[in-house]
Amino acid sequence: MVQKQIKGLNLQEITRICEMNNFPPFRAKQLYHWMYRHGINETNEMNNIPKEMSELLSQEYQFKTLQVEEIQSSEKENTKKILFKTHDNRLIESVSMIDKNLHTICISSQVGCSVDCQFCATGEMGFMRSLSCGEIIDQFIEITKIREEPITNVVYMGMGEPFLNYNEVIKSAEILHDPHGMNLGRNRITISTSGILPKIKQFIEEKQPYKLAISLNAADDETRTRIMPINKKWNIEMLMHELEKYPVDKKNKIMLEYVLLKGVNDTKSDAEILASYGNKLRCKINVIPFNDIGNKFARPDDATINRFIKTLYENQIHYQTLVRWSKGNDIDAACGQLSAKNND
Repeated sequence: MVQKQIKGLNLQEITRICEMNNFPPFRAKQLYHWMYRHGINETNEMNNIPKEMSELLSQEYQFKTLQVEEIQSSEKENTKKILFKTHDNRLIESVSMIDKNLHTICISSQVGCSVDCQFCATGEMGFMRSLSCGEIIDQFIEITKIREEPITNVVYMGMGEPFLNYNEVIKSAEILHDPHGMNLGRNRITISTSGILPKIKQFIEEKQPYKLAISLNAADDETRTRIMPINKKWNIEMLMHELEKYPVDKKNKIMLEYVLLKGVNDTKSDAEILASYGNKLRCKINVIPFNDIGNKFARPDDATINRFIKTLYENQIHYQTLVRWSKGNDIDAACGQLSAKNND
């Protein structure tokens, strides 16, 4: 018998399973707690689930979607990269970063990526398939078993384009946020996109509570199209028009992510244009000096990086400037370096 996947189902869906099998609805909440709050995959370890229900679930449903294949630890920071294998033998990577009292995990939403950003190793893999909600959630659950420190923040910035797997990503975020699930605050969950305009519009119209990050990476359309082909379809002006509709408050601001590439997007003029976008959107600007992936791009020298950041500070009126010196470079776990190289 082929087992059905239960990991990734929400409380309503689990309630329907209980009702179909003549178990009272309160059993669904118990099962939900065991799966998500406690990360338990064996029904015989769920000590308040009756034996009849436990046996049926273990026979018909698959609880664990990922297998840990390899864990790499950075020698420079408290960062680990975890390689997972799916049931169809695909490989994905996640990153766990601990800095003082913050434990941030960077999780994947797809095997590979179809967006083909020129400076990102994942894009070089091509696209294989999207992950299920359960496979996204299991990255969180398995990392909690590897690390003692509780996870405080989740960012959907691993392999794949989250907004090309919108429904499963939002469903997984709802479980992470749910008080009966992982109970993460809405401001602890960030979803990043390269600019899938219809889904950005949907995200705003649905008033999704999670933080939104946009991989901008260029100040003008010519440059952005060269390094991010998706700009041919949805350009910077179109993005800005839609992002201006985003309801900004002190705790929930859009983040414009900007990877600094030597000789490509690192001039004073680029910084001034980027600042104008920041002031218009009243957002955060996150500058990310490029992390090497062995291709034609390089990180600017420190003087260029400092000049770019100084220009942002000088023009800062309605935005906040952040600089992300990525962690895990020595194990290819930094921003843009995830690729799960053993995938066919």
